[in-house]
Amino acid sequence: MEELKTIMEEFAASGWDLISVPAQQWLVGKADKDTLVSAINQADKECGSCGCNLDPLYKRALELL
Repeated sequence: MEELKTIMEEFAASGWDLISVPAQQWLVGKADKDTLVSAINQADKECGSCGCNLDPLYKRALELL
């Protein structure tokens, strides 16, 4: 669970509303899991191979969820 929290903190700090908003909601206990999973999947499709530090975190977060 600590690993997932760390990943969500990275997403929340990213400044990219697609994942930062649902990640922040998860961190405060107000997340809808389906919305979060959908947002992470969309982020992975749009940015999952750009080479940034978030690329491997999308798939790992989905595994942990």
